[in-house]
Amino acid sequence: MKTSVILTLAGSMVMHGIRAQDSAAIRAINATSFAKHIQVLASDAFEGRKPFTRGEDSTIQYLAAQFRQLGLKPGNGNSYFQEVPMVNIASRPAGNMVIKGSSGEVSLQYLDDYVAATRRVQEQVTVSNSALVFAGYGIVAPEYGRNDYAGLDVKGKTVIVMINDPGFVDSTLFKGRTMTYYGRWTYKFEEASRQGATGVIIIHETAAASYPWKVVRSGWSNSKLHLQTADNNMSRTALEGWITQDAARRIFQLAGVSPDIMQQARNKDFKPVDLHLQTSLVINNTIKKSTSHNILAILPGARRPQECVVYSAHWDHFGIGEAVKGDSIYNGAVDNATGTAGLLELATAFTRLKQKPARSVLFLSVTGEEQGLLGSEYYASHPVFAPEKTVADINLDVLNTFGITSDVTVIGYGQSELDEYAQRAAAKQHRIIVKEANPEGGWFFRSDHFNFAKKGIPGLYIGPGNDISGKAPGSGKEQTAAYNRLRYHSPADEFNPATWVMDGMVTDVRLLFDVGYTLSNETGFPQWKTGSEFKAYRK
Repeated sequence: MKTSVILTLAGSMVMHGIRAQDSAAIRAINATSFAKHIQVLASDAFEGRKPFTRGEDSTIQYLAAQFRQLGLKPGNGNSYFQEVPMVNIASRPAGNMVIKGSSGEVSLQYLDDYVAATRRVQEQVTVSNSALVFAGYGIVAPEYGRNDYAGLDVKGKTVIVMINDPGFVDSTLFKGRTMTYYGRWTYKFEEASRQGATGVIIIHETAAASYPWKVVRSGWSNSKLHLQTADNNMSRTALEGWITQDAARRIFQLAGVSPDIMQQARNKDFKPVDLHLQTSLVINNTIKKSTSHNILAILPGARRPQECVVYSAHWDHFGIGEAVKGDSIYNGAVDNATGTAGLLELATAFTRLKQKPARSVLFLSVTGEEQGLLGSEYYASHPVFAPEKTVADINLDVLNTFGITSDVTVIGYGQSELDEYAQRAAAKQHRIIVKEANPEGGWFFRSDHFNFAKKGIPGLYIGPGNDISGKAPGSGKEQTAAYNRLRYHSPADEFNPATWVMDGMVTDVRLLFDVGYTLSNETGFPQWKTGSEFKAYRK
């Protein structure tokens, strides 16, 4: 089966809409060059590719040199680099978070019971006697008839909200178990800021968040990078944080409110509840401003160069950190040296075409994905191509390292017409498209295509399939689970040429080449589907 798929890819150029003499483009995406790029990017010499480090310098120079050798135009005027101003904030709460009421108080232990930080660029942020309000899911979604802030003035107050959206507990609401953006923790913080709240605290729940408390704890105990803003993020809430389920129950008990209120919050007619409690907290910050970089390279379109198809992948990882089994370099081989190498493979393939695409193709390698999709957010706000001229973003993040699969996962399936483009490309490979296994995890909102979606630009993001060709059903799913359990975001995420099976990612990236090449020669624009929360942005 593996051999037949590869032969199909190399021998069906007419079906692809690519002329036979351009088969060199498909062949340019191959295991040998793929592995070479991954080995360099994931080497110890690149020190884990963290922004603001020598690892960043090595990475961006390598990428720019590769694009230059291919003859691609610099994507930012005369430069391959787009400066991304960031601020690193190490927030540390000064002691416990104490919740006070008329009948007593609850003291929450930092990291064990709560985490808290701020985006405000200040050496110290103080929240003093802020009233606590339970605001359900903290959602304002007119299309679903939902406004958890209706009639509520939260200025000076701290809102406590649930993670995910009501569809997680009631399949008749929102999109059922498929998380909408309203369920993401980033949205909760954004909406509380729009409402003018002083603070926002999310109640953690493992199933609804799709990760345990230890992930929140480890992520929030370290410094965080944010984009620099003109107002030093003073428009954001002073306090952002999480609490455990147990901490939430203790708070509700102090307020004389039944914990059942968390179940009641799913109801459309739910009203915010004043808990008649107050909290105070001082957050001390260590601040460093600096500049990271996106890398941009362009293949100009032959007939409509002002229109653009984007391929994106994030180059960054976590650098050097806490040692695990004596290894302190977080190499990020799968996440995301694979995607970055895939971007270079695609760039090579497009430059091998005899007939150049009608539209321009932008190859965009972004910084700060691991810090909150920062590089793609910056590009989306400072684009080279106008959003209305940007056809789609095809994103590469964490590619298949275990062999060709009979299926291909489309993350966020049902969002846009790019699903059908992927289906047609997969069919040429005698493969099928499947939905992600756990859409309640909100994976569509966790990689760089998402910032394009927020500008109305459809994004395609595929993941490894579930079934490895020639092996037992579910074998691919097991491999993905093993990676997430044993190597994800750890020093163990290293390139191993002895165990990696490269033809899986080669086949998947050839599929993405097919989709992008097709889009680059069309005149229309793929649209969001009915029910997508991003449909209105495109209009």
